[in-house]
Amino acid sequence: MIVTIHQPEHLPWLGFFDKILAADVYVCLDTVQFRKNYFQNRNRILTNSGPAWVTVPVKLKGHLSAGIADMEIAEDGRWAKKYWRSVTQSYGRHPFFADYAPAFGQVLSGAWTGLRDLNLALIELFFEALGLDQKPVLASELGVAGQSTALLLGICQRLSADVYLSGPMGSGYLDEAVFADSGIEVRYHHFEHPVYPQQGREDFIDKLSAFDLLMNLGPKSRSYLPSSST
Repeated sequence: MIVTIHQPEHLPWLGFFDKILAADVYVCLDTVQFRKNYFQNRNRILTNSGPAWVTVPVKLKGHLSAGIADMEIAEDGRWAKKYWRSVTQSYGRHPFFADYAPAFGQVLSGAWTGLRDLNLALIELFFEALGLDQKPVLASELGVAGQSTALLLGICQRLSADVYLSGPMGSGYLDEAVFADSGIEVRYHHFEHPVYPQQGREDFIDKLSAFDLLMNLGPKSRSYLPSSST
């Protein structure tokens, strides 16, 4: 059994979903520290003038000691109107906006207080659109303590993993020998970003939210994830 572990990013990019597609179990790593100005509460979409961030405001007081599961959204629903207006202006005339956008808009306009829960609800919509049938396992519900290698190994052991699928950055900090001693193989996910048609552009812009792919390709989106052919 292949287990991959990843933080619950906001409106994630394609590499996030490709890694999950290559695994049997996805663990939502919601216990690690929130990282300011990263992808946990924002991501990029493609506007008429180029890439731009859409952001969920969060309460930063105490965030240096708070796990992602504890992060609260900072404002009432007013932020969502500005956020969704940017999305609509950018993708309203794309071929598959009417097919997917209403569900995303409904989720974003919900009465959310926790960032993790909002992110997971959006990730679930992507799962449905991309045909991924995994149900995220919350690290916060596994009761595994530790940091870095110890934490990841403990999660894999709790789930009886045979293989831990890490992102490429893991090669810089993982102690593979510890995994090997526990009978767990470490593999690294290497993602080659696909090039797909983007409405209104001749030059391709990569590393956007997977929402961009859905708006342009709709039901064909999964075929642009490299792991779908393995």
